[in-house]
Amino acid sequence: MSDFDVLVIGAGVTGLTTAVRLHEAGRRVLVLEARDRVGGRLWTDTVDGVRLEVGGQWVSPDQTALLGLIDELGLDTYARHRAGDSIYIGRDGVRRTFRGEQFPVPDATAAEMERLTKELDRLAGLMDPLRPWEHPDAERLDRISFAAWLDEQTEDAEARDNIGLYIGPAMLTKPAHAFSALSAVLMAASAGGFSHLVDADFILDRRVAGGLQQVPLRLAEKLPGLVKLGEPVTLIDFSGYDVSVHTERAAYSAPRVVVAVPPTLVNRIRYQPALPPVQTQMRQHQSFGLVMKIQVTYDAPFWRSEGLSGTAFSPYALVHESYDNTNEDLGEARGTLVGFVSDEKADEILGLPADERRARVLASLAGYYGERALEPVAYHESPWAADEWTAGAFGTSFDIGSWVRYGRHLHEDVGPLTFVSSDVAGLGFQHVDGAIRMGDATAARLLGR
Repeated sequence: MSDFDVLVIGAGVTGLTTAVRLHEAGRRVLVLEARDRVGGRLWTDTVDGVRLEVGGQWVSPDQTALLGLIDELGLDTYARHRAGDSIYIGRDGVRRTFRGEQFPVPDATAAEMERLTKELDRLAGLMDPLRPWEHPDAERLDRISFAAWLDEQTEDAEARDNIGLYIGPAMLTKPAHAFSALSAVLMAASAGGFSHLVDADFILDRRVAGGLQQVPLRLAEKLPGLVKLGEPVTLIDFSGYDVSVHTERAAYSAPRVVVAVPPTLVNRIRYQPALPPVQTQMRQHQSFGLVMKIQVTYDAPFWRSEGLSGTAFSPYALVHESYDNTNEDLGEARGTLVGFVSDEKADEILGLPADERRARVLASLAGYYGERALEPVAYHESPWAADEWTAGAFGTSFDIGSWVRYGRHLHEDVGPLTFVSSDVAGLGFQHVDGAIRMGDATAARLLGR
């Protein structure tokens, strides 16, 4: 007799959602997690006396699966601080403040950005986010980089740089020349439209009180004794009637296995028999982006008294975007800014000594907020680039040409094995919302619903 009905590999939100739904339906389920904690790319940690969202953190109104689960788990949310002026540094290097969505750029640039936004909304409206390779213009869009597509669309360099910022550095965390225009359209479609991505007040609307890792922590509480931490899977043997899953400590068996890890980790497990060639090849064309999430705490949120929201953007600055990230329970006692350095700019500073890297980041923040940004009481860089079980952030994406070539295989089972994560979601792609949708859908399918 099998040890369990279903084994789930990975205690991120996808795996835990799958396991909880199966457990609630009366199935015998066990979750195996390589890390010593649950949550995957969600991690709320206290560093130097400051509670930080090391991983994902924001909740937007379109993320209805996440909002529903937050309510189910009895969690509270609060609005991101956004009162005051935002900051933009343009191609001319001049710092300007503004209100609303539109950057303070020349009228001609603003008109081009509006036109490009409408075109990306139009293309996204033609896409089923779960099946991007079926887009009517998929072949052409997948064979051209997003940077090249932008070059085709406009001669306005600042318009190209700003539109590219929203999807390249800010979302896929790769240079715009490293992914296809089809991938860019998918990023827009997965959020309900490109217009949502350019609206920081929408896409970064709310946070979870106590941290977003409360979601996987409370999911795990629904699985008492059924989540084993510190057990990386080394071998999955599906050559027999039951699947045998081996870790360094033990072996477990079940007729079904759900591998709920990022695509880049699937091939770190040994399989007997080997996975079909298309499954192995496909995942060699999916890769994480690279982003440093930097959280800098000050003795007070000084920018608020200066009439600033804390929101800042520039495709030309080292820190391409920054926000007020002060926790809900701090009030005015302390203030935290969160900023992001991604893709080739992250390559550049990751090779520097830590103190020099810190100085470069603080100097970039000072370009937005002034000299007071140079004097924090705490400074923290996210560890995802060096994390053994992630090695990148925020999520994985295909290289140019690979959506059309491999996309239809993404949701295929291999015998009794199911592969799923937020990286293969449609709506909510790369986000916790997508992880929940994938977990719910996987459980429903295994239950025959």
